Amino acid sequence: MPKKGYWIGNVDVRDAEVYDKYRAANAKPFADYNAKFLARGGTQQIREGNAHSRTVVIEFPSYADAVACYESPAYQAAKDIRMTVSDGNLIIIEGYDG
Repeated sequence: MPKKGYWIGNVDVRDAEVYDKYRAANAKPFADYNAKFLARGGTQQIREGNAHSRTVVIEFPSYADAVACYESPAYQAAKDIRMTVSDGNLIIIEGYDG
């Protein structure tokens, strides 16, 4: 069974109205790749280092699905919206079965 994949995003949003358009645009690719939000901008405490004001953790059935979703034309179109109104970091990581 493949290991799950995760997106971990850490972002500052400069325009919430336009960011909502990004969220609407990313709904289809996330549904297509069976993405599940584990954390989506909730309350957070920065205990060490630096972070942006919003953190998102998204789970995918596999690491390959996580990468494929990011690379999909539908997500790339959504990302183009996000990039105009936010600054941050996004990593894609393979899960751990430990």
